Amino acid sequence: MDNNDNINSIDDENIENEELIEDVDYSGEFHEKDKHIENNIVSEVKTSFLDYSMSVITSRALPDLRDGLKPVHRRILWSMYEEGNTPDKPHKKSATTVGYVMGHYHPHGDSSIYDAMVRLAQDFNQRYMLVDGHGNFGTIEGDSPAAYRYTEARLAKISLELLRDIQKDTVDMDDNYTSTEKEPKVLPSRFPNLLVNGTTGISAGYATNMPPHNLGEVIDATVFRIDNPNSRLDTVMNYIKGPDFPTGGIALGIDGIKKAYETGRGKIFIRAKTKIEKNKIIIDEIPYEVNKQLLVKRMDEIRIDKKIDGIVEVRDESDKDGLQIAVELKKDADANNILNYLYKNTDLQVSYNFNNVVIVNRRPMQLGLLGILDAYIAHQKEIVYKGTEYDLKTARASYHIMEGLVKALSILDEVIATIRKSKNKADAIVNLVNEYSFTQVQAEAIVNLQLYRLIIRGRDEKTCWND
Repeated sequence: MDNNDNINSIDDENIENEELIEDVDYSGEFHEKDKHIENNIVSEVKTSFLDYSMSVITSRALPDLRDGLKPVHRRILWSMYEEGNTPDKPHKKSATTVGYVMGHYHPHGDSSIYDAMVRLAQDFNQRYMLVDGHGNFGTIEGDSPAAYRYTEARLAKISLELLRDIQKDTVDMDDNYTSTEKEPKVLPSRFPNLLVNGTTGISAGYATNMPPHNLGEVIDATVFRIDNPNSRLDTVMNYIKGPDFPTGGIALGIDGIKKAYETGRGKIFIRAKTKIEKNKIIIDEIPYEVNKQLLVKRMDEIRIDKKIDGIVEVRDESDKDGLQIAVELKKDADANNILNYLYKNTDLQVSYNFNNVVIVNRRPMQLGLLGILDAYIAHQKEIVYKGTEYDLKTARASYHIMEGLVKALSILDEVIATIRKSKNKADAIVNLVNEYSFTQVQAEAIVNLQLYRLIIRGRDEKTCWND
């Protein structure tokens, strides 16, 4: 049989199969076996989606109340701390940090890590920057940051307060994604970073939008709440009067602020800080998260289209000393009327919606100001307790060693003689334990003293001299 015969044979089989397929009746109910498979698929999809959603909520999109950080931000700070990339050291290439975070703790793309790192270094996004950036980390005009191979970064000084006492076993550690290293589940956070720097995030079914606050006000309120655990919201608001945005501006709507602090949800308006000088409107603070370049462009479009009469020119006069936008007016123009029009039709005034959703005990919860403060205080009590427990354990260990050294000093000649006749350090430790009832730890401390090296040197020199 040649190849053509094989081809013809295959074609005949396919034709027969097609005819058979056409004879199959697909009408009627699914077979019970098919129903079972269908139910299993539906159940698996539901379970998998729920698991995925909870993973996104708790491990990616929403911050932990205790340190106010999402996992990627926590991993960045921990990696920089672990690498020794601290404020007292020179800046390191951002690419080094991004690679370290991705390789050790964060199994996601380098762009997501770098974007998170950039945000921590932007003074127009963070009320108190947690990363000290060196180079182009973007601007309030919306300019993109330089690639991570061109920028450098290190921990900001305030970040050390987030990490303070972490070496004292104050927080639980978890396996990284390769189960080869440990990473903190949460940082000690010796100041309420959630309130201080705020946060934003969107996940499956949940979103959070919390504004930043003044550090001094938040700490004063926290101390007051510790001393007065039954205090009312009105009293606490004597310390925290409202948000404190890094770009400045004026927060309007005290009722919205109070509602947000009561329930976790509320709405306020943020208005640019302006002043009128002769025939000019000067803007030196703009609302939070407003792109300055787009704002200037929008106001200039209003001038060009003559939607309101009286605007001569719109200039961006910002420099290294600060932000400033000048709106030049005609001599007979009504400055207040123009300003009100700009408030209404540009981002000189924007709304801000509070939505205080955070992770508490691995569950998303919406909390007011008092709930946030109480949960943070509970976290700090745990940190202080564990830190004190560690210090006590360390002090007891040191005391135990000192007891051994004092005992060794009282029988110094015997100890020296024992060490001299020992074959090596390990043998010396065994002999000290057996002959003088030192503990293993005490014996190791004795042989690790400079005394041991002097004795051994003296013994060796004596041996050589005798030879």
